[in-house]
Amino acid sequence: MGRNPVTWLGSPTFPDAARRALGDTQLRGNLRKATTTIRGKRESVVAELDDWEELRRAGESIKDEVLADLDTQLERLEVAVTERGGVVHWARDADEANRIVLDLVQEEDTDEVVKVKSMATAEIGLNEALADGGVNAIETDLAEVIVQLGDDRPSHILVPAIHRNRAEIKEIFAQMPEPPASDDPRVLAEAARKYLRRKFLSAKVAISGANFGVADTGSIVVVESEGNGRMCLTLPETLITVMGVEKVLPRWQDLEVFLQLLPRSSTAERMNPYTSIWSGVTPGDGPQKFHLVLLDNGRTSTLADEVGRQALRCIRCSACLNVCPVYERTGGQAYGSVYPGPIGAILAPQLAGDLHDEQTASLPYASSLCGACYEVCPVRINIPEVLTHLRAEVVEAKGKRTPEAMAMSAAAWVFGDRKRYEAAQKAGSLTRFLARGGTLSSLPWPGSKWTDTRDAPVVPKESFRSWWRRNRG
Repeated sequence: MGRNPVTWLGSPTFPDAARRALGDTQLRGNLRKATTTIRGKRESVVAELDDWEELRRAGESIKDEVLADLDTQLERLEVAVTERGGVVHWARDADEANRIVLDLVQEEDTDEVVKVKSMATAEIGLNEALADGGVNAIETDLAEVIVQLGDDRPSHILVPAIHRNRAEIKEIFAQMPEPPASDDPRVLAEAARKYLRRKFLSAKVAISGANFGVADTGSIVVVESEGNGRMCLTLPETLITVMGVEKVLPRWQDLEVFLQLLPRSSTAERMNPYTSIWSGVTPGDGPQKFHLVLLDNGRTSTLADEVGRQALRCIRCSACLNVCPVYERTGGQAYGSVYPGPIGAILAPQLAGDLHDEQTASLPYASSLCGACYEVCPVRINIPEVLTHLRAEVVEAKGKRTPEAMAMSAAAWVFGDRKRYEAAQKAGSLTRFLARGGTLSSLPWPGSKWTDTRDAPVVPKESFRSWWRRNRG
């Protein structure tokens, strides 16, 4: 079984990529400052709501309702969008979605489009597919502009350029027609504004993702903090939205829950500065052609997994990234997928659909299982539960001929007989001669696989069984 066409960013397996990232002190400093700041602000705005836990449970319930009746809700959405002048397209995978979007852009006889920040389009590699078709996609989110102009890779769901500091951004912006004179944030923002304004005013086609799609009204919702998305959603003649099928909500009033959960969990704001909602086409106002591309790309396969399907509740807030001790030290690029952090460790492998692949199989292990991600998730995704579930599937996919499987078989043989077990205890007690300062910090192979990165406790000279026989007969 091969991978679904989920965009992977060319990283090696997570342990190898993480080891490299840990050596980058600038990266670790940038991440620590940013995640600590966001974490503190989130705690403050969440504490303002007495019913926060009730909101979380409501978000969980609505999302589970959608997943239990997904086909019906999507058909309702299609009918509502079509009645309001939009056109709905269905895409099984990334290749089909990219082909649909490229054909729509070429029908408008243009070779450049502006884009609203979108995880779905990054997932399918839309920019690269458009480029292969002769179309230049211009990112308009400030952080995405930094990543695109720097020929870089995103490292965070919400703040793709979180790994960059002001001096680095100034250097990247030097290629703009009017480069910034300093690394002052206001100067950098003004340089980006001038660069993008020309693109907004000349674009004939815009491409967006979607935070939510409301089935009973056919409304599409995009929330943002900068206003660049609003420009994309209103100025061009044609708007194309790529939306994962799990983003549908049954009712308009469901937005009451999610428009409280999302801003507090993501940008630590009480409400999003820009909330754009449109329903089909309005004559004489905004884009006069609207296309909605509903993307599967591994989602229905994920839905079939009773434990793993809860990952499809995700509203892309990135709260789990900001509390994760692993992410804070390695950054998002180490995960190798457009979905980094704890949610990426459970979502990317399921969308890819191939746990035999070495890189995919390494992601469920990119966690200490501390549970902080579950505590902050606004829709109560039990990420540690899914991680351990996927780890079990990875072990099963590897079969019984791996070193780990053979070691477990040997351990089972030892534990299955009292004499063998006691002999192993006596042999293990000899390792105390290798101890330094009360711990084992350097064992020969294969024990070195453990002690290379952590200490092991010294095995006592006498086992409990020996002590019991000696003292209690």
